[in-house]
Amino acid sequence: MSEESVVERGVAQGSAMGGAVLLVTVGVLELLQGLSAISKDEVIVTGVDYTYQFDLTAWGWTHLVLGAIVTAAGIALFTGATWARGGAMVVCAISILVNFLWLPYYPMWAITIIALNAVVIWAVSTWHPDRDRAARPYRPAR
Repeated sequence: MSEESVVERGVAQGSAMGGAVLLVTVGVLELLQGLSAISKDEVIVTGVDYTYQFDLTAWGWTHLVLGAIVTAAGIALFTGATWARGGAMVVCAISILVNFLWLPYYPMWAITIIALNAVVIWAVSTWHPDRDRAARPYRPAR
């Protein structure tokens, strides 16, 4: 095994764990965004004429539930389970869509969450834990 492949695996595994941390962070940000919308915070623009206009409370509950799901997916991703990787990518894609629809209400926050979700999708999709386990030799405990 070459030194270069060991470094590549380490970077991929590190980016996946970084992706898990980012996913939990995105989930917490979504929760806070939902709480802010439910409490009708003055930071959120409410007088927007928009095709996908919902009541601010409905948007708040949408973000609150999505934030809880994203946070749970991030916690599951720490286990390294294959289903958690797929679930994280699906949840991030849904979060990107919801935040795209949320753009007129709070643009900078939505753009930030969209960017973080894109980084998480990249980090999770470049990690291959099965290949990493197969390449590592078995070393019994002493």
